[in-house]
Amino acid sequence: MLVVGLTGGIGCGKSAASAQFETQGRAIIDADIVAREVVEPGEIALKKIVDKFGPSVLSDNGALDRASLRETVFSDIKSREWLEQLLHPIIRHRIMEKIETANQKDQGNSPYIILVSPLLLETDQHKMVDHIVVIDVPESLQIERAKSRDGNNEDQIKRIMAAQLPRQSRLDLADTVLDNSGTPNHLHNQIKLLDLKLRELAATEYRT
Repeated sequence: MLVVGLTGGIGCGKSAASAQFETQGRAIIDADIVAREVVEPGEIALKKIVDKFGPSVLSDNGALDRASLRETVFSDIKSREWLEQLLHPIIRHRIMEKIETANQKDQGNSPYIILVSPLLLETDQHKMVDHIVVIDVPESLQIERAKSRDGNNEDQIKRIMAAQLPRQSRLDLADTVLDNSGTPNHLHNQIKLLDLKLRELAATEYRT
């Protein structure tokens, strides 16, 4: 089955685009959800994180305090690299399992699978997809929307952006670009056209 990667920088609108694909009945795998699953209490990855950074990265209920961990790793490149080396292979393996499950479960229902991932192009996750869709807005709008959505300050957002692939590099690697600088209806119309294109691609080149 055709696997489509959907990515974009912070504040670009990956969730909005993903929700529209989901309302059309397309199978969705969200790498952010997978990333949360692999650090749930009882998972070996969480134990290793606590061993490395101490109990301060845990909330009172024993779950990972993601904000505390984010602040730690984005202020120390070696800590961020250690965390990426731990989590990325685990996340990739879990995503591959979900793709296989979706292939079996959705055969005949969803014509393709959408893998939504903020780090699709920064990691080897892009090797798991057949078509790359980048949702894009100007960087000034990224910052504005991320501040409004998450309550982060501009310095925090810029640190996150600096850890992601530069905007132009994402655009250069895209098979399709969705412009999300306009109205929600503008994005909706683009996704309707893209869905038609992807269904045709799945029918002609990715039959199973």
